[in-house]
Amino acid sequence: MFHVGSARSALFNWAFAKQQGGAFVLRIEDTDASRNRPEWTDGIVSAMAWLGMDASGYEGPVLQSANTDKHVAAVQELVAKGHAYYCACTREEIVARTGDQHRGYDGYCRDLGLGPGPGRAVRFRTPDEGSTLVSDVIRGEVRFDNAAIDDFPIARADGSVLFLLANVVDDMDMRISHVIRGEEHLPNVPKQQMIWAALGHEVPVWAHVPLLVNEKRQKLSKRRDKVALEDYRAEGYLAEAMRNYLMLLGWAPSGDREILPWPVLVDEFRLNQVNLSPAFFDVRKLRAINGTYIRDLPIEEFIARSEPWLRPPAAPWRPEAFSAEVYAQVAPLVQTRVAIMSELPANVDFLFLDEPAFDSESWSKTMTGPAAETAASLLDAVIDCLGTIAWDAESIRSCVEQAGAQFDLKLGKAQAPVRVAATGRTTGLPLFESLHVLGRDRTMERLRVARAKVG
Repeated sequence: MFHVGSARSALFNWAFAKQQGGAFVLRIEDTDASRNRPEWTDGIVSAMAWLGMDASGYEGPVLQSANTDKHVAAVQELVAKGHAYYCACTREEIVARTGDQHRGYDGYCRDLGLGPGPGRAVRFRTPDEGSTLVSDVIRGEVRFDNAAIDDFPIARADGSVLFLLANVVDDMDMRISHVIRGEEHLPNVPKQQMIWAALGHEVPVWAHVPLLVNEKRQKLSKRRDKVALEDYRAEGYLAEAMRNYLMLLGWAPSGDREILPWPVLVDEFRLNQVNLSPAFFDVRKLRAINGTYIRDLPIEEFIARSEPWLRPPAAPWRPEAFSAEVYAQVAPLVQTRVAIMSELPANVDFLFLDEPAFDSESWSKTMTGPAAETAASLLDAVIDCLGTIAWDAESIRSCVEQAGAQFDLKLGKAQAPVRVAATGRTTGLPLFESLHVLGRDRTMERLRVARAKVG
């Protein structure tokens, strides 16, 4: 799963690197083997490629685990210089000494001079006094009290290193100049700066982008919210629309503009203009932007992009029932009415199913109860009329309008039973153009069947 927040951060990095003539590095931080699998890395690469960030536009993916030797060497260097020490404490022992299961490490092993041995982790020796100043492009200067930072572990008892240490060593080794990532990583920075300084290097430029939140202003959660980029792709969002929208989460281009080509977004993007406040991941706005991108497609491209949605499993009809020629006739109508591509089958299924897929609520509303008598009479009148007219949208419209007038119904009311009988729903593509494409014989047959069901 590639989180939409990670996708936004990747785009910011990618845009900034392109703008500055630098290199965007995709590094898979896999020091915790239990939380990393090759297929997950493949998923990230695939999702990035869908957004337009193909392998030619970045370095990697680079596996953090491939740099293990340098990680271990850095731990040994820190111990040798007195910046880190071995610790034999278990979590249970720390709780027993402090009497508080929520309290951090109490520094018990700090001055014992322990050497390496079974069950001994390595902790970084944090300053007892003073503060650590973090300069962030987005957040300005943030100061952290050193006394509030425990001696934190940098290597486990089994010898494997932890993220904080590995991250710093890799940044040094890869000569990373800018670190652009989510706000949730900000508390790690003072610890990382301590490691950078202890290893004798200058820190990179920090930029921590704002959190993404839902409509309740809660941090997006995979347990509660739809956060996987793959899910939006599967639902029929266009890559270029998603890319445009993600760039607007925490940053805005100049003027009253939101929908812009990617080169313009890259040219205008400014890291120091990214907002501090949490960014609302507004699915309704994303849908609206996606709908605009769909409508702006040349019709030939729209038809080509429709193809995956016109065959099983997305399409409910038999493959042999589909006609590309028929679809091409209604494609311009479909294009103006769908916000995401997954809405496409429901708009055209009446053309390719043997019988319309009736929506029970639509049928109940227009064909039963007090509406039944009027619906029956109206269908009789429309059937009589349709059998003799020229088969074009305007003639069909006039026929339904005249039939409705016999019962003092305006066109909007008159066409409802006809639409449900022919398409199965009260909403959909323009009715008269749809019936023209459906054809006289199939339209008349469906109206007769519906009339018989009404009774």
